[in-house]
Amino acid sequence: MSHSNQSSTSFFLSGLPGLEAVYVWFSIPLWTMYTASLAGNILILWVVKSETSLHQPMYYFLSMLAVTDLGLSASTLPTMITIYMLGVKEVAVDTCLAQLFFIHTFSIMESSVLLTMAFDRFVAISNPLRYGTILTNPRIASLGLAIVVRSIGLHIPAPIMLRKLPYCQKRQLSHSYCLHPDVMKLACTDTHVNSAYGLFVVLSTLGVDSVLIVLSYGLILCTVLSIASKAERLKALNTCVSHICSVLLFYTPMIGLSMIHRFGKWASPCSRVLLSYLHFLTPPVLNPVVYTIKTKQIRLRMLHIFQSGGPSIRGTRGH
Repeated sequence: MSHSNQSSTSFFLSGLPGLEAVYVWFSIPLWTMYTASLAGNILILWVVKSETSLHQPMYYFLSMLAVTDLGLSASTLPTMITIYMLGVKEVAVDTCLAQLFFIHTFSIMESSVLLTMAFDRFVAISNPLRYGTILTNPRIASLGLAIVVRSIGLHIPAPIMLRKLPYCQKRQLSHSYCLHPDVMKLACTDTHVNSAYGLFVVLSTLGVDSVLIVLSYGLILCTVLSIASKAERLKALNTCVSHICSVLLFYTPMIGLSMIHRFGKWASPCSRVLLSYLHFLTPPVLNPVVYTIKTKQIRLRMLHIFQSGGPSIRGTRGH
């Protein structure tokens, strides 16, 4: 089977099949989503940084989520814009490998941050009196560093291993950005090692994180049910709503996409592409919206920004 010289290999990305005539129009909502993601997450970071009353573990973790969402948006946008706005589908191999590294790294970071936020909610509900002594600033910084090291360390081998593979003449990818399984399928050689490595990374990160998040909420539910007052139970559960929404936004499209790739041979290529867009594009856009709507402290400060043009509001407290 023929393959090209690795140094000159290019890959060809895919847009929405059959809708090439409206690609330019599709770039408008893409730019809108990216702008909304950029504005929303930067605003979250600005509010948390500016307000000393928000210098608490929950909002530090929210800031980590905002940074991760910004990174995920910046990783997927470049090739999508070149496809839908410029009609350019070819991407150099090194650019493709760099993109898949950042996409997968920020995806794992997002999963890790969601896990730490679940732990934060568990501590806040099960042991509120020791919340500040358990989640101290040094420990939060250590958790953030661990998330970065874990995400980057696990994905450094991916582009290196893919770079060494010979690729066939047909180099058509099935998404608008480069993903590890997608690129690996184009190799003209045995990829069992790459496949096993990819499976190990997924199971040890997204798989473990999702199980621990479910376990955390099981423990949270047990704690909440032991509270005598119905009003207190509802108040405790209400503090988890924003995080639960973020978890669902991140994991639901990913699980659906995984099911379609494995069992949905009947599914159209267009539905697979749209589901992948939901997975990578909607969390960065909707997470700031969810936390602004459901978190009183964030909402009050956002309102103050739009009313007075400044991030600071003094003497306002709310939970």
